[in-house]
Amino acid sequence: MPSPTQRALAAVPERYRPFLVKHRKLVKFLVVGGTCFVLTMLINFALKLSVLESKPVMALTVATVITTVVSYVLNRQWSFRAAGRKREAAGFFVVSALAVGVNDLPLIASRYVFDYRYPDVSHFSQEVADFFSGMIIGTLLAMAFRFWAMNRFVFTQLSDRVTQGRQDQEPGREPERV
Repeated sequence: MPSPTQRALAAVPERYRPFLVKHRKLVKFLVVGGTCFVLTMLINFALKLSVLESKPVMALTVATVITTVVSYVLNRQWSFRAAGRKREAAGFFVVSALAVGVNDLPLIASRYVFDYRYPDVSHFSQEVADFFSGMIIGTLLAMAFRFWAMNRFVFTQLSDRVTQGRQDQEPGREPERV
Protein backbone atom coordinates (compact mmCIF):
# COMPACT_ATOMS: atom_id res chain seq x y z
CA MET A 1 0.00 0.00 0.00
CA PRO A 2 1.48 3.41 -0.96
CA SER A 3 2.38 5.87 1.77
CA PRO A 4 0.53 9.21 2.07
CA THR A 5 3.57 10.94 0.55
CA GLN A 6 3.58 8.58 -2.41
CA ARG A 7 -0.17 9.11 -2.94
CA ALA A 8 0.29 12.89 -2.81
CA LEU A 9 3.22 12.72 -5.20
CA ALA A 10 1.14 10.64 -7.63
CA ALA A 11 -1.28 13.59 -7.91
CA VAL A 12 1.54 15.88 -9.11
CA PRO A 13 2.25 16.03 -12.86
CA GLU A 14 5.16 13.78 -13.83
CA ARG A 15 7.45 16.60 -14.97
CA TYR A 16 7.38 18.32 -11.53
CA ARG A 17 8.01 15.18 -9.44
CA PRO A 18 11.84 15.15 -9.72
CA PHE A 19 11.99 18.78 -8.58
CA LEU A 20 9.65 18.14 -5.64
CA VAL A 21 11.56 15.04 -4.56
CA LYS A 22 14.95 16.73 -4.92
CA HIS A 23 13.84 19.84 -2.99
CA ARG A 24 11.28 18.23 -0.69
CA LYS A 25 12.65 19.86 2.48
CA LEU A 26 12.40 23.31 0.89
CA VAL A 27 8.90 22.59 -0.48
CA LYS A 28 7.70 21.43 2.95
CA PHE A 29 9.35 24.45 4.58
CA LEU A 30 7.54 26.74 2.10
CA VAL A 31 4.16 25.07 2.75
CA VAL A 32 4.63 25.53 6.50
CA GLY A 33 5.79 29.10 5.87
CA GLY A 34 2.78 29.87 3.68
CA THR A 35 0.42 28.55 6.33
CA CYS A 36 2.15 30.58 9.02
CA PHE A 37 2.18 33.65 6.75
CA VAL A 38 -1.61 33.57 6.47
CA LEU A 39 -1.93 33.04 10.22
CA THR A 40 0.51 35.91 10.92
CA MET A 41 -1.42 38.19 8.60
CA LEU A 42 -4.74 37.37 10.30
CA ILE A 43 -3.36 37.88 13.81
CA ASN A 44 -1.50 41.06 12.78
CA PHE A 45 -4.61 42.65 11.28
CA ALA A 46 -6.76 41.57 14.22
CA LEU A 47 -4.32 43.23 16.62
CA LYS A 48 -3.90 46.35 14.46
CA LEU A 49 -7.66 46.78 14.25
CA SER A 50 -8.15 46.37 18.00
CA VAL A 51 -5.81 46.54 20.98
CA LEU A 52 -2.60 47.56 19.16
CA GLU A 53 -4.07 50.05 16.71
CA SER A 54 -1.38 52.67 17.33
CA LYS A 55 1.49 50.16 17.58
CA PRO A 56 1.91 48.39 14.21
CA VAL A 57 5.41 47.07 14.93
CA MET A 58 4.24 45.54 18.21
CA ALA A 59 1.23 43.97 16.44
CA LEU A 60 3.51 42.40 13.83
CA THR A 61 5.95 41.23 16.50
CA VAL A 62 3.22 39.58 18.60
CA ALA A 63 1.70 37.92 15.52
CA THR A 64 5.12 36.66 14.42
CA VAL A 65 5.97 35.28 17.87
CA ILE A 66 2.66 33.38 18.07
CA THR A 67 3.11 31.85 14.64
CA THR A 68 6.74 30.99 15.43
CA VAL A 69 5.47 28.43 17.93
CA VAL A 70 3.10 27.01 15.29
CA SER A 71 5.99 26.99 12.81
CA TYR A 72 8.20 25.07 15.22
CA VAL A 73 5.64 22.34 15.69
CA LEU A 74 4.91 22.01 11.97
CA ASN A 75 8.57 22.14 10.93
CA ARG A 76 9.59 19.66 13.64
CA GLN A 77 6.86 17.20 12.76
CA TRP A 78 7.02 17.52 8.98
CA SER A 79 9.67 19.64 7.25
CA PHE A 80 12.71 18.63 9.31
CA ARG A 81 11.47 15.39 10.85
CA ALA A 82 14.54 13.48 9.65
CA ALA A 83 16.84 15.84 11.55
CA GLY A 84 18.03 15.13 15.06
CA ARG A 85 16.67 16.57 18.27
CA LYS A 86 19.80 17.66 20.17
CA ARG A 87 19.40 21.24 21.40
CA GLU A 88 17.03 21.99 18.53
CA ALA A 89 14.26 23.77 20.45
CA ALA A 90 16.65 26.32 21.93
CA GLY A 91 18.35 26.83 18.58
CA PHE A 92 15.02 27.14 16.80
CA PHE A 93 13.83 29.86 19.16
CA VAL A 94 17.15 31.76 19.03
CA VAL A 95 17.04 31.73 15.22
CA SER A 96 13.35 32.67 15.30
CA ALA A 97 13.97 35.56 17.71
CA LEU A 98 16.58 36.93 15.31
CA ALA A 99 14.15 36.36 12.42
CA VAL A 100 11.44 38.37 14.23
CA GLY A 101 13.87 41.28 14.25
CA VAL A 102 14.64 40.75 10.56
CA ASN A 103 10.90 40.65 9.87
CA ASP A 104 10.28 43.92 11.75
CA LEU A 105 13.12 45.93 10.15
CA PRO A 106 11.33 46.86 6.88
CA LEU A 107 8.21 47.98 8.79
CA ILE A 108 10.32 50.03 11.21
CA ALA A 109 12.11 51.62 8.25
CA SER A 110 8.85 52.35 6.45
CA ARG A 111 7.14 53.89 9.47
CA TYR A 112 9.94 55.62 11.33
CA VAL A 113 12.85 56.16 8.94
CA PHE A 114 10.89 57.06 5.79
CA ASP A 115 8.04 58.50 7.93
CA TYR A 116 5.43 56.79 5.77
CA ARG A 117 2.51 57.21 8.16
CA TYR A 118 -0.65 59.14 8.72
CA PRO A 119 -1.07 62.23 8.57
CA ASP A 120 1.90 62.59 6.15
CA VAL A 121 0.21 60.06 3.86
CA SER A 122 -3.35 58.79 3.66
CA HIS A 123 -4.46 56.09 6.05
CA PHE A 124 -4.88 53.71 3.08
CA SER A 125 -1.32 54.43 1.84
CA GLN A 126 0.02 53.82 5.34
CA GLU A 127 -1.73 50.45 5.56
CA VAL A 128 -0.52 49.40 2.09
CA ALA A 129 3.04 50.41 3.03
CA ASP A 130 2.74 48.51 6.33
CA PHE A 131 1.52 45.41 4.51
CA PHE A 132 4.25 45.43 1.88
CA SER A 133 7.08 46.38 4.21
CA GLY A 134 6.12 44.18 7.17
CA MET A 135 4.18 41.30 5.71
CA ILE A 136 5.79 40.90 2.28
CA ILE A 137 9.36 42.22 2.38
CA GLY A 138 9.89 41.42 6.07
CA THR A 139 8.47 37.92 5.72
CA LEU A 140 10.57 37.14 2.64
CA LEU A 141 13.77 38.33 4.34
CA ALA A 142 12.95 36.44 7.55
CA MET A 143 12.00 33.30 5.61
CA ALA A 144 15.30 33.24 3.73
CA PHE A 145 17.19 33.83 6.99
CA ARG A 146 15.23 31.09 8.82
CA PHE A 147 15.73 28.47 6.11
CA TRP A 148 19.46 29.14 5.97
CA ALA A 149 19.85 29.25 9.76
CA MET A 150 17.65 26.21 10.45
CA ASN A 151 19.67 24.08 8.02
CA ARG A 152 22.99 25.50 9.21
CA PHE A 153 22.54 25.61 13.00
CA VAL A 154 19.35 23.91 14.21
CA PHE A 155 18.30 20.79 12.28
CA THR A 156 21.79 19.51 11.54
CA GLN A 157 21.92 15.89 12.72
CA LEU A 158 19.97 12.94 11.40
CA SER A 159 17.44 11.41 13.76
CA ASP A 160 17.90 7.89 15.12
CA ARG A 161 15.10 6.70 12.80
CA VAL A 162 16.98 7.85 9.70
CA THR A 163 20.37 6.68 10.97
CA GLN A 164 18.95 3.23 11.72
CA GLY A 165 17.36 3.10 8.26
CA ARG A 166 20.71 3.82 6.62
CA GLN A 167 22.41 1.00 8.55
CA ASP A 168 19.76 -1.48 7.34
CA GLN A 169 20.42 -0.67 3.66
CA GLU A 170 22.83 -2.10 1.22
CA PRO A 171 26.20 -0.30 1.29
CA GLY A 172 26.53 2.40 -1.34
CA ARG A 173 22.78 2.64 -1.92
CA GLU A 174 21.06 6.00 -1.35
CA PRO A 175 18.16 5.89 1.16
CA GLU A 176 14.63 6.14 -0.22
CA ARG A 177 13.46 9.74 -0.17
CA VAL A 178 10.13 10.50 1.44
